[in-house]
Amino acid sequence: MENKSHAMAAGLFVVAVVCLLAGLAMWLTRDRHQYVEYEMSTKDAISGLQPQATVRYKGVSVGKVTRIGFDPQSSGNVLIRIAVDADAPVSPQTTYAQLGYQGVTGIAHIQLDDSDTPQSVLTTGPSGLPRLPMRSSPLTVLADQGMLIMGRVDEATRRINELLGTENQQRFSAALGDIAGAAKGVNELTHSLNRTITERIDPAAAQLPELSENARRSMLALEKAGQEAGQLATEVRQLAQRLQNQGGPMDQLERGAESMGAAAEQLSRTTLPAVTQAASDVSRAARGMGAAASGITNNPQSLIFGEGRVQPGPGEPGFAAPAAAGR
Repeated sequence: MENKSHAMAAGLFVVAVVCLLAGLAMWLTRDRHQYVEYEMSTKDAISGLQPQATVRYKGVSVGKVTRIGFDPQSSGNVLIRIAVDADAPVSPQTTYAQLGYQGVTGIAHIQLDDSDTPQSVLTTGPSGLPRLPMRSSPLTVLADQGMLIMGRVDEATRRINELLGTENQQRFSAALGDIAGAAKGVNELTHSLNRTITERIDPAAAQLPELSENARRSMLALEKAGQEAGQLATEVRQLAQRLQNQGGPMDQLERGAESMGAAAEQLSRTTLPAVTQAASDVSRAARGMGAAASGITNNPQSLIFGEGRVQPGPGEPGFAAPAAAGR
């Protein structure tokens, strides 16, 4: 009996020590951080995500997943509740959630990040906790577009098969034949150009020094002509300057023109009226002489008897013989 009592006491002592150690370990390892809970609702699958999974903000661990269930507000959606360190800069206005995966293990975690633009705040659920918008992960997007990608791959394969069909192969063969013919023509053209260069261009190139010398001489002649033209222009400019100087030929011509203008004005004022009057007198005298000539022509006796009535002669009507002189 005494041995049994000692064994029982020893067992109770061991159990008490183990409980104390366990309590001490729990006290030492207790989490002293303050957490803020958020909820997220998504229609995508969350394969690999488990409760107590890590929550990371820009890659830094800031909390854990506390609960996974179904959203009573949206049928078919999964509701995820997370606890995030109160010191983490998480806000429903700027922060969104996304599934992240660790390598090839398939273990998922919640990845939090900030949006480039402010986002609308989601309504709270029955629990009253604020909700963060959750976006599809890259793997989910890739899986959703897998059928579309496969359809495009199938379409590309079909077109490649059509491109490599028998008819197109014949066309390719004909095109290759045309290319070979074109290459042959280019080769012949190259040989022809080589012969042309050897037979014609090389002799012409040999004459280039002589042509260059002729060109140099022409340039010298042009330069000399330019100098002479410059001298001639200088002489012409000097001559024009002399002509335009005061007392020069141009000045004298201008003065002569002024003198001629004055003489013409004087002629118009004095000489021309006198000449006009003399011409009028001459015209009247000429008209008088014309009238006299007409009268003599019509009555020549007027030169002897005057302009009176002419007496009729013998045999003319009204003739009277003169009386005898003795009577």
